[in-house]
Amino acid sequence: MTTPEDLTAIAALTDQVRRNAYRAVAEARPAPIGRDEVAGALGIGRSLAAFHLDKLVDAGLLEVSYARRSGRTGPGAGRPAKLYHLSAAEHAVSVPPRSYRTAASLLAEALDRIGGDEAVEKVAREHGRRAGLAALDSYEPDYADERVVLRNCPFHQLAEQFPPLICGMNLALVSGLVEGSEWEARMDAAPGRCCVILSKKQSD
Repeated sequence: MTTPEDLTAIAALTDQVRRNAYRAVAEARPAPIGRDEVAGALGIGRSLAAFHLDKLVDAGLLEVSYARRSGRTGPGAGRPAKLYHLSAAEHAVSVPPRSYRTAASLLAEALDRIGGDEAVEKVAREHGRRAGLAALDSYEPDYADERVVLRNCPFHQLAEQFPPLICGMNLALVSGLVEGSEWEARMDAAPGRCCVILSKKQSD
């Protein structure tokens, strides 16, 4: 069900500069980012960047932490910098109100109870094969030389409720998405990102 908080969060992203600021913070994950980095990425002034970042905090889309970027401590180390990172809260707007998340949770619980892991993973792999590599974009992949970190978990809330079922499904899905490519999927859970990463296939 859409809440007032959901509407506030979505409304905050109608401004183009604010939307770009949110994207800059998202792309910096998992590290927090300061207003100077956002200002540089967007080509705007520091004060304007801070204004939009704080509006995103007010809307519940970002959270704030403080740290000394120099790594120095004690007298003379300077004031801690204000840093921004994505909020763990999720927001969705549906008009008229729909509750697909509730349905997904009920189905996941039913499958979990009857031990439907194998069937779920088979269907997920088949779906991944049909969708293909382009569908990996929803995971916000961060490509490096030998591996790809998937910064976003599209099934975050369900994965927290039913970890073995949903993470197993996710691994099968991603395996299907990258089938036939130079990448292979494996489980490598870590906070703040998808539980699956990709690594380059070893040549024979």
